[in-house]
Amino acid sequence: MTTCLTVLGLESSCDDTAAAVVRVSDRAKILSSVVFGQNALHAEFGGVVPEIAARAHAEKLDICVENALLEAQCTLRDIDVIATTAGPGLIGGVLSGVMCAKGIAAGTGLPLIGVNHLAGHALTPRLTDGVAYPFLVLLVSGGHCQFLIVRGAKDFTRLGGTIDDAPGEAFDKVARLLGLPQPGGPAVEACAKSGDASRFRLPRPLMDRADCDMSFSGLKTAVLRARDSLIKEHGGLRKRDRADLCAGFQQAVTDVLRAKTDRALTIFRADTGASPTIAVSGGVAANMQIRSALQKVAANQSAAFLAPPLALCTDNAAMIAYVGAELFAAGHRDDLALSARPRWPLDQSSPAMLGSGKKGAKA
Repeated sequence: MTTCLTVLGLESSCDDTAAAVVRVSDRAKILSSVVFGQNALHAEFGGVVPEIAARAHAEKLDICVENALLEAQCTLRDIDVIATTAGPGLIGGVLSGVMCAKGIAAGTGLPLIGVNHLAGHALTPRLTDGVAYPFLVLLVSGGHCQFLIVRGAKDFTRLGGTIDDAPGEAFDKVARLLGLPQPGGPAVEACAKSGDASRFRLPRPLMDRADCDMSFSGLKTAVLRARDSLIKEHGGLRKRDRADLCAGFQQAVTDVLRAKTDRALTIFRADTGASPTIAVSGGVAANMQIRSALQKVAANQSAAFLAPPLALCTDNAAMIAYVGAELFAAGHRDDLALSARPRWPLDQSSPAMLGSGKKGAKA
């Protein structure tokens, strides 16, 4: 990118209200990144309540933007582009962000860019490390799980993905089954540290298929049945049982992702002829066991491995600002007719994956 752009990004697709300022020229620099989480608001419900999330976004977005500008030591006069998540996600939250961005754009006359939230995760390796196209990304989060060949900010080829629950969604559901707090990913990971992953024989779905598709719903059901059996046998779930179930579940997810990543790297090399770089992005990329396993797969295939800093694994607005900068530099513009989209697949040419998940059909 030859011109220097300073972009204000907004993100509100699920339960994190975020704003960030990113400056992009030859390389990207995050000037500020502010995230207001909503865990306390949803804790008693055992998961994200869309109406509560949307209301919280509407109340916090302007404060979040103000804080991001202050942290970046700039004003709206220093901003070149407004970028906002326009989907996919919980529609009330996405709409809150889109309307806030429209208001800023209308009041300042600044250009507006609607960004696919998944593109934000997929292009995070370019934000953090300036990775060249093409590269392979495993986008693994609470609502989505897919392997993508990334050739540009709007050029994605899906190699496979989950046909039902995403891994992060499965982590959340298992946490609820075992009486652990939300968000489930960190809770299960922490509990698994003291567990025996070999105690329970849990399934590794679709491992016999020579493609990159995955399934995690049956694994979650197997944990439920094992839990019920333990409760019936012992009159309750003991601390050791809970730790062993968490360890077994986490190991099963890790094994599936490891095997499918190995296949995806082979397909990427054959498809592009390029020396492969595999990047893992999304909330589940914060799981250290999974991250370590994928790093070993990459090493075995002589592929470069990248994982973003933990703060950029989960939802944030810096990734949205960065994609906005790439789209703007490529000539893309939106106007005040920009709409919020609950579903928005990155690969427009591939059919939707089966299943619904938290954020709509698997893109």
